Amino acid sequence: MSIWPRSLSLRLSLLFASISTLVLGGIGFYLYLSLHKEIAWRDDQALLGRLERMHALLDDSASIAALRERPQLYGNMLGNRQSLLWILDADGHTLIEINPVEMSIPHLPATETIRFTQLDGDMPARLAWLNVSQGERSVTLVAGKLLDERNQMLSAYRFKLAIALAVGAVLAFILGWLASQRGLRPVRHLASRAARIDTQHLHLRLEEQQQVSELHALTVALNLMLARLENGFSQLSRFCEDLAHEMRTPLSNLMGQTQHTLSRPRTRNEYESLLVSNQEEYERLARMIDNMLFLARTEQPKTSLTVERLSVSDLVEQLSEYFEGMAEDRDLHLVNETIHEVHADRDLLRRALANLIANALRYAASGSSIVISSHACEDCVEIRVHNQGPAINAEHLPHLFERFYRCDPSRTEAGDSGGLGLAIVRSITLLHGGSVDVQSDDTGTCFIISLPH
Repeated sequence: MSIWPRSLSLRLSLLFASISTLVLGGIGFYLYLSLHKEIAWRDDQALLGRLERMHALLDDSASIAALRERPQLYGNMLGNRQSLLWILDADGHTLIEINPVEMSIPHLPATETIRFTQLDGDMPARLAWLNVSQGERSVTLVAGKLLDERNQMLSAYRFKLAIALAVGAVLAFILGWLASQRGLRPVRHLASRAARIDTQHLHLRLEEQQQVSELHALTVALNLMLARLENGFSQLSRFCEDLAHEMRTPLSNLMGQTQHTLSRPRTRNEYESLLVSNQEEYERLARMIDNMLFLARTEQPKTSLTVERLSVSDLVEQLSEYFEGMAEDRDLHLVNETIHEVHADRDLLRRALANLIANALRYAASGSSIVISSHACEDCVEIRVHNQGPAINAEHLPHLFERFYRCDPSRTEAGDSGGLGLAIVRSITLLHGGSVDVQSDDTGTCFIISLPH
């Protein structure tokens, strides 16, 4: 389960507060380090100045004994109880000492330049020392400062920074929440507008948010989705109407013929004729149901294909032999001019081509030829089925691949697919990632299947 709250306003507020805390914390840390470094530098400069003044006093005095007799010269120079001072001889014995806290001095190595060291522990201190010559002997000057006061000041400063950081985080959260509430107002308006759209109002569209670029892109995408849903819902409604019409016709024929036959006693031949007529209607209903089930299976998103490399010429040759009898009955000739290979499901491609050839046989002019050819394009292979016959009116061309659509609804024949043949062709082609198109003019009608390489 996600640790983030479900409210987008709270998420934005938390993000804003987190970023503000990081920024303020980074600034506070930088200021703290700068202050610490500046104070340390000032303390070191103060220690350096004291050593230089003590060195000058030694140069002006005749001896260490003279300095002992006048302690105000260096006692007043220290100025507060945080300061320390030692003058040591070569053996480390104390000659002069100002040490109000009675801190023991550590061992300090001899050096001709001023060096610094820091002592930690119960009494943290900063020391600076220097070895100088006093007549014929060498002495060590040690100046120091206790760090209790500095540490207390820095601790108080850290506490104030923490308080300021906590207050800043809370204020950032509150201000971020208020800003997100105002900034997300167009989103809530968009949601309320979308909530009013249902199946009865699919024609409604969302108002485009021109002032907010992100919502403008979202609104355009949602409007396009609504247009697709409206189109799909309209197609589904038309499909239900067409299906009811197509099913009603054979059922009406069955019921009417049966009722008419049963209205009075009939001979055996009349009953047999009724059964033969009914059998034709049953076959028509069976083909229609089979085609609808096939369409439903092929349009499922998880439909699997058994793709293999196929010779279009061999496949068309098999179909030409199958339709040879029908072609001869109608005085038509099937011409196979395909030469290319494609990657497709054998059974599905055979069914698509069979539907196109059957359609061409149904509408081709008597005595003409139906030519099946293939052409290689840059990114696909086109399979064309061309028949000579009357041109299809332009208003029918965009609807030929819709379910149950017929240019001439009154023209039905035995073996008719019920207006689903070309819809099956389109479904199979789309399943392979291809497309299908139709061209019709005075030279005839050509259906084109395009399959990707």
